[in-house]
Amino acid sequence: MATGYSFLHRHILGIEQLSREDISHILTTADSFKEISARPIKKVPTLRGHTIINLFFEPSTRTRLSFEVAAKRMSADTFNISPSTSSTTKGETLADTARNISAMHPDIIIIRHACSGAPLLLSRHVRAAVINAGDGAHEHPSQGLLDMMTVKERRGTLSGLKIAIIGDITHSRVARSDIVGFTRMGSEVHLYGPRTLIPQGIEHLGAKVCTSLEEAVRGADVVMALRIQRERQNDPLLPSLREYSRQFGISRQVLSLAKADALVMHPGPVNRGVELNPDVADGPQSVILDQVTNGVAVRMALLYLVMGNS
Repeated sequence: MATGYSFLHRHILGIEQLSREDISHILTTADSFKEISARPIKKVPTLRGHTIINLFFEPSTRTRLSFEVAAKRMSADTFNISPSTSSTTKGETLADTARNISAMHPDIIIIRHACSGAPLLLSRHVRAAVINAGDGAHEHPSQGLLDMMTVKERRGTLSGLKIAIIGDITHSRVARSDIVGFTRMGSEVHLYGPRTLIPQGIEHLGAKVCTSLEEAVRGADVVMALRIQRERQNDPLLPSLREYSRQFGISRQVLSLAKADALVMHPGPVNRGVELNPDVADGPQSVILDQVTNGVAVRMALLYLVMGNS
């Protein structure tokens, strides 16, 4: 880290806004927080007296829970708002919801929304720091950061690696955050999936689109499978899940094309037998549960840093 570096971001809206130095600083900070989760008493007073609101308009298990766990381990007061309990069900706009929440003087608002750009809109109407927990098919920055942390822990570096991402790229905000983040840190990202699920122009983010599963996986340091997001597809873009599993699923045979010590990753939830065979998801190369563990540490780091702590 260069002398005099200071983390200056008030909001975390996407990996795209973060420099190489920012990412390195976040990962180093997350690493320092990780040991707190292994203590007998998992609590520090770092954010005591601060108020954090989880504003989740889409279903979530890992992201929502890990943000809440991260906040509580730092002694912050946390409050959860879901669509069914929000006034948006009565016709209130997101901007009005934001203004009303802001009037209660929270310090941080964490938002997940089906519409790309919702966190940016929120940040323009509140005084609190805003963290994007996933917006439409745009970005999922904390997932991208925890993926990078997991790989760096196992490989010691993010430079010079081949990252293969397989699956529904079009609807994956995780894919976009990972492409931007890993390429910024010096990795090469290779993509493969059904042609109907590869967006035009994705190469402009720095990734290479492969013409076969073998090309994408061969020699890879990391093989990441993505979930088929049928809830975001207006029209069926696949013949069947069985056909998808046969052509795009990661089996032991497919994984053998990667490096012998290649890491297997998945942002979750996993559709077993579709994106990943069970023996791969539970195999010795899988770091899926490490991703979940590191998610808490990364989110602790983000909460800490957006409160002005460098």
